[in-house]
Amino acid sequence: VFEDGFGYERYVDYALDVPMYFAKRGDVYEDMSGQSFRAFIDGKVDALPGDRANLKDWADHLTTLFPEVRLKQYLEMRGADGGPWSRICALPALWTGIFYDAPSLAAAWDLCKDWDIEDHERLRRDVTRLGLKAQVNGRSVRDIAVEMVAIAKDGLKNRNRLSAGMVDERGYLGELEEIADSGITPAERLLNLYHGDWNGDLSRLYRDFAY
Repeated sequence: VFEDGFGYERYVDYALDVPMYFAKRGDVYEDMSGQSFRAFIDGKVDALPGDRANLKDWADHLTTLFPEVRLKQYLEMRGADGGPWSRICALPALWTGIFYDAPSLAAAWDLCKDWDIEDHERLRRDVTRLGLKAQVNGRSVRDIAVEMVAIAKDGLKNRNRLSAGMVDERGYLGELEEIADSGITPAERLLNLYHGDWNGDLSRLYRDFAY
């Protein structure tokens, strides 16, 4: 996606070459594990001999791709999945503030436009271990996160979509702002509990954080 010339056609080529999981026929999920969607288009798959893929099959196949951003009839940002209600609301607010306001989108691009592909790949690996302490292009992820949340807040302010109580959408970013400012991720808070009050009892995770 970071290479010159990337577009919808390149994404389709990528998706066609991702091995399949299933095809649904009626109420039955046919096992298509590892088979080619290109071959399915031509009716040349062993699981459904002679059966050709249709648009519903294509839509289903696109849901089985797992990049960081998944293209459907919208962009699905997959970097944070699940979580408590407060963060479920925060995630779309963050991206809405960036993508739906031109000055905010330009400011977000300024944050990362000098990164090369290796920077992106290294960052994806490092944040899984180091969280906001990871570094990219000479800056900490925490510093970038603080700036990114501020950019999103500006975007939501400019967007000016008000609730019945005449409050805009910036309030949804409160928990993300707290995480970025503290530099402590939710995962680190859980680890502190695991090694502290929970005394290594993982079952406490299900008892204390069920939602």
